[in-house]
Amino acid sequence: KFTMPEALTRWKLLTLAHTKDLKYGFAQKELITQKELMLVPNVPRFLRQGDKIRFAAKVSNLSDKDLTGNAKLYLFDALTMKPVDVAFANSNAERKFELKKGGNSALFWELEVPENVQALTYRVVAQAGDFSDGQEAALPILSNRMLVTESMPLSIRGNQTKDFKLKKLAKSGKSKTLRQHKLTLEFTSNPLWYAVQAMPYLMEYPHECAEQTFSRYYANTIAAHLVNSNPVISRVYNSWKTLEPAALLSNLEKNQELKSLLLEETPWVLAGKSETQNKKRLALLFDVNKMSNELDIALDKLNKKQKANGAWAWFDGMQDNRYITQHIVAGLGKINHLDIKQNSKANQMAQKGISYLDSQIKKDYEELEKWAKRDSTFKFEDQHIGYNQIHYLYTRSFFKSQNLPSNSQKTFDYYLGQAEKYWIKFNQYSQGLIALTLHRNGKSETASLIVKSLKERSLQSEELGMYWKQNAGYYWYQMPIETQALMIEVFGEVANDQKSVEELKIWLLKNKQTNDWKTTKATAEAVYALLKGSEGQLGSDPQVEITVGNEKININQTYGVVAESGTGYFKTSWTGSEIKPEMANVHIEKKDKGIAWGALYWQYFEQLDKITGAETPLKLKKQLFLQKKTDKGIVLVPITEKNKLEVGQRITVRILLQVDREMEYIHLKDMRAAAFEPVNTLSDVSNAPHIP
Repeated sequence: KFTMPEALTRWKLLTLAHTKDLKYGFAQKELITQKELMLVPNVPRFLRQGDKIRFAAKVSNLSDKDLTGNAKLYLFDALTMKPVDVAFANSNAERKFELKKGGNSALFWELEVPENVQALTYRVVAQAGDFSDGQEAALPILSNRMLVTESMPLSIRGNQTKDFKLKKLAKSGKSKTLRQHKLTLEFTSNPLWYAVQAMPYLMEYPHECAEQTFSRYYANTIAAHLVNSNPVISRVYNSWKTLEPAALLSNLEKNQELKSLLLEETPWVLAGKSETQNKKRLALLFDVNKMSNELDIALDKLNKKQKANGAWAWFDGMQDNRYITQHIVAGLGKINHLDIKQNSKANQMAQKGISYLDSQIKKDYEELEKWAKRDSTFKFEDQHIGYNQIHYLYTRSFFKSQNLPSNSQKTFDYYLGQAEKYWIKFNQYSQGLIALTLHRNGKSETASLIVKSLKERSLQSEELGMYWKQNAGYYWYQMPIETQALMIEVFGEVANDQKSVEELKIWLLKNKQTNDWKTTKATAEAVYALLKGSEGQLGSDPQVEITVGNEKININQTYGVVAESGTGYFKTSWTGSEIKPEMANVHIEKKDKGIAWGALYWQYFEQLDKITGAETPLKLKKQLFLQKKTDKGIVLVPITEKNKLEVGQRITVRILLQVDREMEYIHLKDMRAAAFEPVNTLSDVSNAPHIP
């Protein structure tokens, strides 16, 4: 004999008996635990303020006779357990029912959810003669008001004045239900520092391959040059380390209060912590003694990795790698191109590398000569140049002072002519390499023609600057960051088009604003492109004037607003009644070179049905569709005010997100109505969520 658990369901009863001498027997039965009169409420998981709900319950007669009775709904505030029937318009709480033997019936109560109750406890009791049943449970009531965060990007070029307006904030005084929460302004007046902040990634990447050993040398060489040429930079990092610890936080961590989720709950929390650690190591990067020591270590390792013939392998023990050798030699040439003096060991490595590359291009030409002897249809004037030869010509152009071997001049001239003749056959990156090569070898006419072609194919944007639409690929000449960095070099050196250079840098910095430069190679190329000709901007004090509404932001005075050293980053905010509609107008004046950016964030509480969309570079569109079964399968029909939805129908939610640039991290949270239950709560990128 035992007591069944308090659950109305079907059970499988298994029994086993045995004796001392291991004789045994067992039995299996199916049992149903039920009451003669049963009541089952059918309610959603939550309610929203302002909902009108049809509260449903089912009563079942499991006895052997007909039943007549009453059911009553009681409502309580779950926090105080005081009755709230009046607030929910539950004036007719009692319902009569008649049930045939084995029959059931549905009961309904029409309720209206008020705004002053946070949680509801319902109790439903049914009674018929000697039989009774009831259930009690709590339902959370979600607010019909939602905290909305709207942002307005603020982007301005050097020596420019711009006015911005957050239109919905300007009209906020017309809404009687809107409640102001917070208005935040954040701004970075010298984003060029973000390029410098990427350098610890180059310095500390863990793998000991030749390319990343060179990246460590590259980063330390540039860092040493920056400190020696501009002591202000060293003071900035010392300030970050001692006086401004907030400067060492990642951008993900700086303004968590503006996000609709906690950083600790996000899948990119490790990326945020990694960025913080990188910034903390910047002070170490710019420590003069450590920098000198790291530079010598990296150079010594790179020297040991170079083989006797002048080549480098990708990893120790592997065969010669022509591309890696060209990449390292070109990098050494770029350091010279930045007017950074290197020691004799680096110059000797470059000379040995050039000799190896000269011999490789000579072998390429000798292969063509062998081919010509074997094939009578072979023509030297046809295209016989590829990406390796183009990269060699570009690398060799950094070392004009090192003469070609006498037996290699013919080879060099041949491939240079091939590049000039067939440049149109190659992609954008290779065309940039060819333009620089031709320009440095006195063929400026064709080089200028290539630049003209590149400019005609470019896109211009007030927000993103100058860029190209391109698909990233697997190979080294198909990478978007390296391509944009090379274009900066091309337009600056070949065309001396400084206006285009600044526009190109805008795209690269904007990319860093929303993305992580994935590789040491991409980071090295971007740092080189951004710093070339811009070192002076790193040590200058930002000259930006910002007016919000009628209030001029007096940095270092107003509300204790202090700009971060170097980047010029600051953040200030207004709350509640301090926020006025005229603060939607922002006036910015930048009096020096280079771009600057920031954003105005407006947070407010508003009823869900009164929240409207906003126009920003990130656009969101939500649509609801009714699934209808037809002879052709399931058809999606858009839901409008004319559609009448029935219980049990399936609805598809479609959310379309559009952005004008690549973004590393996006958080999307969809709100749903009380009775909308997902068919499948698991993430699934193959299908839109279905809601019954």
